[in-house]
Amino acid sequence: MFFITTECTFDAAHYLPFYQGKCENLHGHTYRLQVTIQSSELKDGIAYDFSELKKVVKREIFDLWDHQLLNDHMENPSAENMCMFIWDKLSQAELLGSKLYEVKIWETPTSSATLKRG
Repeated sequence: MFFITTECTFDAAHYLPFYQGKCENLHGHTYRLQVTIQSSELKDGIAYDFSELKKVVKREIFDLWDHQLLNDHMENPSAENMCMFIWDKLSQAELLGSKLYEVKIWETPTSSATLKRG
């Protein structure tokens, strides 16, 4: 089994309406997103083209969220809910026979949430 990963960063703002503390107020982050797919097939020595995976992530997530207010796309954009949103969007995208394996998003360099195929 091969695991193919791409990563990107984007800037976005959000607030957490169900949280009591600083994060309930509007604020921004430079998010780091990592998406991993799994594939068992090799075609010409390649399990999945990195550039194709980057295009899917750009189209489905980056173009939607970069420099946006995430609350316009989901009610409570916590890192965990963002992982679920990304998982749902990418699960519906054409991944050419590969399966989504892991989504990881960092709000800060030291704080992240991960959703992984169980």
